[in-house]
Amino acid sequence: MPSILAWPRRLADRFAGSVRAKLLALVLAPLCLGVPVLLGLVWTWGDEAYHRLLSFKIDSDLVSAHEYFDRVKQGISHDLQAQAGSARLVARLPASDPARLGPVLAAMAATSGLDYLLLLDRDGHAIAGSPASALPKASRENWPAVASAIAGSARSTVEVFSPEALASIDPALRRRAYLPLLATPAATPDTRSREERGLMIHAAAPVFNEHGLLIGVLEGGVLLNGNLGIVDRINAIVYREGSLPLDSRGTSTLFLGDTRIATNVRLFEGERALGTRVSAAVRKQVLEEGRTWHDLAFVVSDYYVSGYEPILDSHGERVGMLYVGFLEAPFRAARERAMGTLFLIFVVVSAIGSMLSLRWARSVFRPIERMNSVIQRIEGGEVAARVGPVASRDEIGRLAVEFDHLLDTQVARQEELRRWADELDGKVAERTAELAATNASLREAQQQLVMSDKLAAIGELTAGVAHEINNPVAVIQGNLDVLADTLGEAARPVREEIRLIHQQADRIRQIVTRLLQFARPGDFAGYMESVNVNEVINDCLVLTRHNLDHRNITLERRLDAESRVEINRGELQQVLINLIVNATQAMPDGGRLSLLSADWTEPAQGTGVRITVRDSGQGIAPQDLERIFDPFFTTKKGKGTGLGLSISRTLIQRYGGRISAASLPGEGAEFILWLRCTPEFEAHRSHKPAA
Repeated sequence: MPSILAWPRRLADRFAGSVRAKLLALVLAPLCLGVPVLLGLVWTWGDEAYHRLLSFKIDSDLVSAHEYFDRVKQGISHDLQAQAGSARLVARLPASDPARLGPVLAAMAATSGLDYLLLLDRDGHAIAGSPASALPKASRENWPAVASAIAGSARSTVEVFSPEALASIDPALRRRAYLPLLATPAATPDTRSREERGLMIHAAAPVFNEHGLLIGVLEGGVLLNGNLGIVDRINAIVYREGSLPLDSRGTSTLFLGDTRIATNVRLFEGERALGTRVSAAVRKQVLEEGRTWHDLAFVVSDYYVSGYEPILDSHGERVGMLYVGFLEAPFRAARERAMGTLFLIFVVVSAIGSMLSLRWARSVFRPIERMNSVIQRIEGGEVAARVGPVASRDEIGRLAVEFDHLLDTQVARQEELRRWADELDGKVAERTAELAATNASLREAQQQLVMSDKLAAIGELTAGVAHEINNPVAVIQGNLDVLADTLGEAARPVREEIRLIHQQADRIRQIVTRLLQFARPGDFAGYMESVNVNEVINDCLVLTRHNLDHRNITLERRLDAESRVEINRGELQQVLINLIVNATQAMPDGGRLSLLSADWTEPAQGTGVRITVRDSGQGIAPQDLERIFDPFFTTKKGKGTGLGLSISRTLIQRYGGRISAASLPGEGAEFILWLRCTPEFEAHRSHKPAA
């Protein structure tokens, strides 16, 4: 009994200490265990990869078909829009006899490949058409595409036309749409025996005269029922020659509801499967639930790798489907052959490899023993092992210990390399930051140079213009005064006109003065004096009181500043009046205007006074907020010169101050002036201290 129990233990000890036993197990394990497991994994993974590949392929095919179908719709819309802008058509409207427009519309329809083309008046009633045999009597404005064209924009949609709607345009369209329904296995039961509706690519475009006024609408469409050219073209694009291997064939179809109205799927003897219907499962997922189908589907007589997507009309209703697919049987047969061949190769190679491994096992022992002796000599000076004790007591275990030692060495070297790399990265980042800062300085200097050149050019131009304009303006104003004095009471009937001429001439003078002030601010620098900003604010309110009262604006005034600033009083008054007037204009229906002043102190900037002008108007758009201080930029369409804020900033910066703006759309705007008690003049600005 003890000997029987000791046998498994002796066998385990021998296996743990023998390389031969382990090699034998390694040789037999692939044949006995590994090959079956590997074959099962290959079969599972291969089957999953096969289905993923087919799904990816059909998804890509459906995307291509969808894009082509969209291009067809857009192409019809663009062609119709081009025809609507035709000079030949516009020239014949509205004076031409509608009957004489028929040949013109017929030629346009033929050029654009339309099944019909109607010319509508501005109320949507047909006045001419191709074919000209009959015209719809009812207004067409209820069709979304027509309504969009009447509103001034071209549009194309997919619509379902009733038999009556088709017949009202052309009886031939109704006959083309007629399709008997064929019994189809697995389809949803349907009591109908025929399909008489038409699936139409419907488009309309406005017709404008030379003055841009709407004078009519062009409405046209392409009937998809029986339109084999479109599906054949889709099939040729998606499944071009050579794109499907293994004798598979691709198909494409257009559905009205669940009925095939245009397809290249065959029934027998080359006849197309028009009138057959899709399976109930596909109908439920695509038409009822609105989801795309990417899977196998039984199509008429065989299984196809199929892709279906819903076709939506202008109201977002699912009225049909777009389908592409290819025969799955050749792929399935090829997969089975490939997997069978692969399995046979696995078995043969495993058997041959096992026999050769058993034969060559002896040649492995001696190299391992020699490597073990080499490892022992290398480890002569090693004190501690990195891996620690291992369960294996053979030469492989020794190799593992030495391998860990080599790994430790490699890790140490990697750490050193990483440290060097970090140092190099830091130096590169430092140099990059320096280069970026240098580039930014160069860009800023370049921008300043360009602006200086522009201002110099504007100054030269403005000075010449001012000289040429101010003299005639002065002559006009002087002669107006002479005219009024000479006429005396006889000038009473035109006194208002004389006043308006005076006013507009003065406006010309002010505009020229602003241009000069912007272009040559140094020439307009005033004398500095010690100013109480609260008094200046109160004076500005007196001058702008009529604006506040006229617009029903509530004034909030908190003037807490106690410091005085060195500045030209008139220039400061000019800036504040400009900001107050801008704020009142931003509140045409009334609001709140806040004027605040306070002292400020900053360690790097010194001391001064902060003036805030805040309104509760509509605010400034973010894209405009960045440009409001640019010269000649204005949001007042047709009003103002766009120089007010630019001049204001120039005046404030002349004394070392600054001006900032903040705004949120719908929440008003805020401008803040930062004025220094002791000005710091810019080198390029002129200034005239107080005498």
